[in-house]
Amino acid sequence: MSGGDVSLLGVYDADGTFTGEVRYWLGARLGRVHCSLCEITHGLFREKPEWRECRDSLNVEFAMFHRDDAPQDVLDACGHQLPAVVARSVDGVVVILGPGDLEVLDGDVDRFHDALIAACNDRGIAVN
Repeated sequence: MSGGDVSLLGVYDADGTFTGEVRYWLGARLGRVHCSLCEITHGLFREKPEWRECRDSLNVEFAMFHRDDAPQDVLDACGHQLPAVVARSVDGVVVILGPGDLEVLDGDVDRFHDALIAACNDRGIAVN
């Protein structure tokens, strides 16, 4: 895989419907639900500016999905183990960062960027 023919996709462990968003927000505040990818990309109410900068600094498209609107091939590739970041190319879909990889980043965008670059480099995917 090379940067030019690859796209990255992130899948939150949350539903994207209005009800799902409200349920997640309330559950997260009460400590009942958790998505480490949500913590990386979003603050309390909106997308983190540093996340947008990170995403925009990559030389590949990076699309985000929720578990209820993610493409089936992406869900199949990660075995429905969410959250996850995957790379998609004509060769297929491969998991770049799984739930455990994202969890240890503690919502830190800089650490996410470093982990993403390292994981992509390990798989021969040029993203920066």
